[in-house]
Amino acid sequence: MNEFKRIPPEQAQALREKGAVVVDIRDPGTYAALHISGSKHLDNHSISDFIRAADLDAPTVVVCYHGNSSQSAAAYLISQGFSDVYSMDGGFELWRATFPSETAQGTCE
Repeated sequence: MNEFKRIPPEQAQALREKGAVVVDIRDPGTYAALHISGSKHLDNHSISDFIRAADLDAPTVVVCYHGNSSQSAAAYLISQGFSDVYSMDGGFELWRATFPSETAQGTCE
């Protein structure tokens, strides 16, 4: 795959259940208040370490607020050698409405 795919929350959940990495690019305070359970927070300070340590072939789902910024971040991951990247349409807001029990509070992971 040399492009990311846009997917709905239901498909993101199916990938997550199969072990996909979920990365959240919202700001740290918003992430800490509520995020997808098991997701990793990424920002300009942590992305280099994430890329260095990542399995570039592992399915990776990028999440933002509403599904717009995640598309740019997904394209960036593809440009860095990731092969299986998804941008979740509707972002965290749609996820929270669709899977309210699959959210967690806490600091950046």
